[in-house]
Amino acid sequence: MDVLALIGIGLLTGATTVLFGFGGGFVAVPVVVWADAALGGDAMRVATATSAVVMVVNAGFATAVTPRRVLTALRGSGGLLGLLVLGATAGACATRVAPPALARWAFVGYVALTVADLLLRPGFLRPGAGDGDPDGGGGARPLPVVLGIPVGAVAAFLGVGGSVMTVPAMRRAGHPMRVATALANPLTVAIALPAAVVCLAAGAAVRDGADVFLVGLVDPVAAGALLLGALPVITVLRRRPPRIPDRAHAWGYIALLTVVALAMLPPGG
Repeated sequence: MDVLALIGIGLLTGATTVLFGFGGGFVAVPVVVWADAALGGDAMRVATATSAVVMVVNAGFATAVTPRRVLTALRGSGGLLGLLVLGATAGACATRVAPPALARWAFVGYVALTVADLLLRPGFLRPGAGDGDPDGGGGARPLPVVLGIPVGAVAAFLGVGGSVMTVPAMRRAGHPMRVATALANPLTVAIALPAAVVCLAAGAAVRDGADVFLVGLVDPVAAGALLLGALPVITVLRRRPPRIPDRAHAWGYIALLTVVALAMLPPGG
């Protein structure tokens, strides 16, 4: 494992946390699969577990430094957060027993379907009610509470934190990209925290002979290196957020999802 390379990639996870609300999950999963390739098929299971820990810290820190006026858009979302926690717990438990190949192809398939949905269905590239409101769009609709369990379960199973579902949903509810991505971080914490707890407590039933130190199913060296790169970037970008046109921001989100899906395709497949 190249720790310096992981720190460098951690810089990217910090940027995706602030700019796209990913919390590092979509970047961390393929990166840890690469870094822990010696684990063979078990690398995907370790990657999703390590991703959960990275997301808890990244998304939690990003939430802490987000302006309160932005976070007020989640006021009254206690029911949604509770169901996200329940769903994430179930999804993390499923990760422990699911075949690694299933998780990998589910990751690729879900991201590919999401990209197609964002391109073909109205409401993402051209948002509605809240577009133009710099602090969250008065008139933007709250997310349906019923989404909590399925979003939490799928996100924890894939190790992606939920932003791939919550950002498009909030976008279609009327939020500009800047606000939708900021609000994805506290929702990611609700998903990643129970997943991280389950994965840290899990037995490390992985491939024998691989020289990878694990805590539960988490690779602490990879997680630490990614966070070492990410946290300073989050601090800088939250203090001096870049001004990105809303439509360009939305296209950037789609482009990043596409790159990550391609990166997760098995070699030769």
